[in-house]
Amino acid sequence: QVQLVESGGGLVQTGGSLRLSCAASGRPFTSSFMGWFRQAPGKEREFVAASGGSNTYYPNSVKGRFTISRDNAKNTVYLQMNSLKSEDTAVYYCAAGGAVVGGKYYGIDYWGKGTLVTVSS
Repeated sequence: QVQLVESGGGLVQTGGSLRLSCAASGRPFTSSFMGWFRQAPGKEREFVAASGGSNTYYPNSVKGRFTISRDNAKNTVYLQMNSLKSEDTAVYYCAAGGAVVGGKYYGIDYWGKGTLVTVSS
């Protein structure tokens, strides 16, 4: 059974940093896309970052502030978030499978349950 378990969320002040982790189990994802989405209250889930092959992908809203990385030996993906803004407040979800096409991450096979990030001013 595949599981994605996020950790690292919490409360941080504007301008601060957090690093999220997502540990995958049940199968290796070495050759698969993995990434992150987020959903703020009252809003749709949105793409945040993805990693596939030797490439990384970000929307303009987080480019230059967020960095995705992977440790394939640990089957884990990370999201380093710097210069956090109040609009980054959301539940962050780990995703695995699928692919990035045209800057959008489609066809997710597996989702984590999410971790809450709250950025306070």
